[in-house]
Amino acid sequence: MQNEQDQDDKLLEVNQATQSRLKRAGLIMLVVAILVVAAGLIMRSRQSQLVNQWTQEQAIPVVRVIASLKGSLTHTLVLPGNLQPYIDAPILARVDGYLLRWYHDIGAKVKAGELLADIDTPELDHQLDQARADLVSAMAKQNLAEVTAKRWKNLLATDSVSQQDSDEKSADLEARKADVDAAKANVGRIQAFEQFKRVVAPFDGVVTARKTDVGALISAGKGTELFNVASIDPLRLYVPVPQSYSNQIKVGVKATLTVPEYTDRQFEAVLTRTSGSISSGSGTLLVALSVNNKEGLLTPGSYAEVKFDLPENASIQRVPASALILRSAGVQLAVVESDNRIKLKKVELGRDFGVEVEVLSGIAPNDRIVDSPPDSLEDGDLVRVSNNVPKEAVEKPAAPPAHDGKQP
Repeated sequence: MQNEQDQDDKLLEVNQATQSRLKRAGLIMLVVAILVVAAGLIMRSRQSQLVNQWTQEQAIPVVRVIASLKGSLTHTLVLPGNLQPYIDAPILARVDGYLLRWYHDIGAKVKAGELLADIDTPELDHQLDQARADLVSAMAKQNLAEVTAKRWKNLLATDSVSQQDSDEKSADLEARKADVDAAKANVGRIQAFEQFKRVVAPFDGVVTARKTDVGALISAGKGTELFNVASIDPLRLYVPVPQSYSNQIKVGVKATLTVPEYTDRQFEAVLTRTSGSISSGSGTLLVALSVNNKEGLLTPGSYAEVKFDLPENASIQRVPASALILRSAGVQLAVVESDNRIKLKKVELGRDFGVEVEVLSGIAPNDRIVDSPPDSLEDGDLVRVSNNVPKEAVEKPAAPPAHDGKQP
């Protein structure tokens, strides 16, 4: 009995030990399961955060930034111009009459004082004859008054006449002298008009127009134009210069010009004066240049293409045309600020070189400009920069364009 009791006790102890181990194993498995579930939840949450972060990062646009380029030390400014005579004078009639004959037609080269035409003036000729006759009459009356005054002065010495009578004769003599002077002046006046019967060139030049013919009635009172004479050596060249370049245009600046009829030849010109005022209508400064035309190849009134070699304006910068943003607010450039947010800056453009354009104002030399900005880019947007702007790109002047730029 004692042995059975011991066996039962041992079996009970074994069962109790087994149950204890089973409980510990179950508890361990439960803890492991809880840990596995917790780890899974943590990993899923982390993965979800990574996905959200990746999605947000992909939503931020990636941009490439560039720096503005400074111009070269010199550049060429090409502008349209208009050639005009240095002196251009319409030749008008100063006397009435009929055109007797003319001596030079259009295109004729004339010297100063050379005869262009004769005017027949019969009425003026008769007026001169009458004025000369009046002068002779006045001189005769003066001689008579002089003899009379002398005689009465002698009679006054013998008390044969009164002082009053003698003074009257002396005064009459002075009046006759005044009549002679007036008659001489009238003759001189008409003789001066007689000189206008000969129409002469006022300066060396070319006859650009003949507006009369033999037998034509000439009326000085109506300002009848007979000829037009122009001085074509040198010529004046008028050029409207945009306001942004007006501070670089000074008297003495040299330029070259070409005309359509001589495309393979350049002519020299020197700036002689400026209008000193910006036109409110066109926003340009009118300048005048002197062009040597001794060979007579250039024609007044011609169109000319004028090239100025000007020093570069340090305030002007260049950017690629692809960086421009064209919207209703005007032309803008997208600049990346230090916090990687976009700042849209309105700019004023200068010349267009095709691939590049000049920026006259609106940006700073150290601005990081977005090249080829997305259409959806707005002010204040966060962006990621895919490259760094080389320092030398900001400081080193860019090479000049391969072709001359023209003012847009």
